[in-house]
Amino acid sequence: MTESSHSVAAHAIFDPVWNQLLSEYGTDGLKFPKFILWLNGAPGSGKGTHTKFILKLLDMPAKPVVMSDLLQSPTAKALKDAGKLVGDPEVIEILLRRLMMADLADGVIVDGFPRTAVQGEVLKLLQAKLGEKSRFDVIVFSIPEEESVARQLKRGRETIAHNEEVKRTGKGQLCEVRKTDTDPEACARRYRTFLEQTANPLQALADSFSCHFIDTMGTIEEVDERITASLKA
Repeated sequence: MTESSHSVAAHAIFDPVWNQLLSEYGTDGLKFPKFILWLNGAPGSGKGTHTKFILKLLDMPAKPVVMSDLLQSPTAKALKDAGKLVGDPEVIEILLRRLMMADLADGVIVDGFPRTAVQGEVLKLLQAKLGEKSRFDVIVFSIPEEESVARQLKRGRETIAHNEEVKRTGKGQLCEVRKTDTDPEACARRYRTFLEQTANPLQALADSFSCHFIDTMGTIEEVDERITASLKA
């Protein structure tokens, strides 16, 4: 798809959702966070590890909005139970309705959006609607493929060990073990999918938003220093 076709597709997704919200709440009722930090990154790049630090650094009290969690929300499950797909329009509506909730008014981190060029265009449309009422920043974590695969596999081993301990002691909760955290080839495919579908669209957002591209190789402290330097610049 070309940039213009991405824009057309984004309008087809975004406009009906926005108009529906506008009909329900009116212009004055469409209230969104004053600041949204759109967080993304390669698999294993440390989004979960560094989010707490970013929240403290920016003094953001609200918990992050995690896209994978939203797709497990009652709204998304109701769609799936009705035999319907949770496609881009449904995802955008679920996301926007969540962002309108009062607990996020002062600011929020959104983890895992946008992931495609079309979703990047949706982000531009949303910013155009909100204007100066809401500021958007984008932060992207990057690591080499070899390190991504190693970190994914390490996470898988730790999850398996945790589950074995829960079964042995009866304490705690079992965690899902994803195939991509146990199969090296699946880990590599996940990384390459990110590069092919997400990395370039995220780079392109630098023309429209304040973007922070962070190398997350090194110690947690070293990466946190890079994050601080970039976000405070």
